[in-house]
Parts: sequence; structure tokens; C-alpha cells
Amino acid sequence: MTKLERARFIQQKLAELYPHPPIPLDHQDPFTLLVAVLLSAQCTDVRVNQITPALFALGSTPEALAKQPVSVVEDIVRPCGLGPQKARAIVGLSQILMRDHGGKVPADLEILETLPGVGHKTAQVVMAQAFGIPSFPVDTHIHRLAQRWKLTDGRSVIQTERDLKRIFPQDSWNVLHLQIIFYGREHCSARSCDGTTCLICSTCFPNQRRPTKTRKA
Repeated sequence: MTKLERARFIQQKLAELYPHPPIPLDHQDPFTLLVAVLLSAQCTDVRVNQITPALFALGSTPEALAKQPVSVVEDIVRPCGLGPQKARAIVGLSQILMRDHGGKVPADLEILETLPGVGHKTAQVVMAQAFGIPSFPVDTHIHRLAQRWKLTDGRSVIQTERDLKRIFPQDSWNVLHLQIIFYGREHCSARSCDGTTCLICSTCFPNQRRPTKTRKA
């Protein structure tokens, strides 16, 4: 298969497996999604979903969390890892949203990336899942699978994002990035498939016998 043929096959199979992929992180609005995605750094979505009910009971708006002591927020989010940093970021970005943005999460990638604790991937997730703006957030699953499927050389997460945006239609990005994540978790994980085992890998590369080496995100 050529790269374009692989991309079309992959998109078709993922659409069959996950026609309506859910957003993995529980949230009610752009702000609670932003906080949940921030907490998911180096933490599982399952753990985040266990923690956020207590956090959002404390405060589910920028106005409420901006007033909370960092130590109180840290006590709640500590199980997500990096508790001090994440707590400072949550309180800090809440204060900035109140001071500069009327208590609203801006639908602007560049502004989101200036908020404490909000990197490029987090900002892209919010743009895609909260505002429906075409984005292609690249997490570890996507970075790994894009290399296995030879859609990128994996030199960096940013390069993987650029390569995937070039090869897949823009109107598919917001759904496709979720589909790849679910496939990576359920069918083509780092342990369950070495680039030769799962349906997509074995179909795209039927003659491959050696495991595919991938670069970490």
C-alpha cells in the first residue's frame, strides 16, 4: 500500500470500529474540560474521572476555583501526580480567565497556550472537543501508531501532527484523533501489538516480520 492507501484504509477501519467515539474525560463545559485535560498529563483518564467530581464540587467555574487556596486544590488532585504544579496551574489559569477573559475559556489556540499548565496538546484538545474547531492533538498513542503505520517518521510530536494533518481530511481530524486513541488502547497497545499483530498493522504490512521501533513522545 502507498501512504495514501494506508491512510484511507486506516480511516475506514477506525470509522467502522468507533463510529461515534466518546470524549474520554468527563466534563460539563469548556472550563471543566480544560481542567480535566490539564490533570490528564502523565495520568490516566480513568484516574482523572475519579478525581474531578471532588474538584468540581469544590468549584466548577473559574470564579470559584480562582478563590481557592492552592493547598486545598492540591489535596484533591494529588492522586493525578504532579499535584503541586497542577494545583498552581488550575488556580492560576482560573485567575487569568477571570481577570482577562470575563471568566470564559477563549476559543483561541494561542491564548490557551499562554495559560499556566496548558501546553500545545491540551490547547488542541480543548479547541477540538469543546469548540469543534478542527485540531489534531497528538498524545502518546497517536504518536506511536502514526509511526507504526509509517505515516510519520516520529522525529517529534509536532512533526507527527503536521504529517497527520497533511494526509487526513481536515473535517475528520476531531473524530479521528479520538478513534486512534481508542484503537491504540484496545487493539494496538505497546504490549499487545509490535507492529505486526493487530488488524491494521497486519493488513497494511503483511510481509513485516520484525517489530516496528517507535520514538517516544
